[in-house]
Amino acid sequence: MRIRFYQTKYSLRVIISAALLCLIAGCGTSSIVGKWRMSGSEATVWEFKSNGAVLVGDVTGKYKFGDQDRIKIETPFATSVYQLEISGDHMTLREPGGTPKLEFTRIRDAQR
Repeated sequence: MRIRFYQTKYSLRVIISAALLCLIAGCGTSSIVGKWRMSGSEATVWEFKSNGAVLVGDVTGKYKFGDQDRIKIETPFATSVYQLEISGDHMTLREPGGTPKLEFTRIRDAQR
């Protein structure tokens, strides 16, 4: 009986640790998931999905996070790396040199 208690306790610790690790690992990516409207005259909508897919207007692609808040976006037409900044419902993508930059506002369900 005592051995079974320790096995159950150990299993529970493993499950909790795995769940916490998943939550921590997902924190950086979850804030970008959703639809974002680009500022400016074009007002293109970019949609980031939780599986790493991105839709830029009508063009599909994929995105991947790098180190130092970088994001790599690949489409059939181009591959770009940006410095990513998200603050609330505002997102800025800057090219490595600092300019130019793309600015976005998150589209909430009520805005669609």
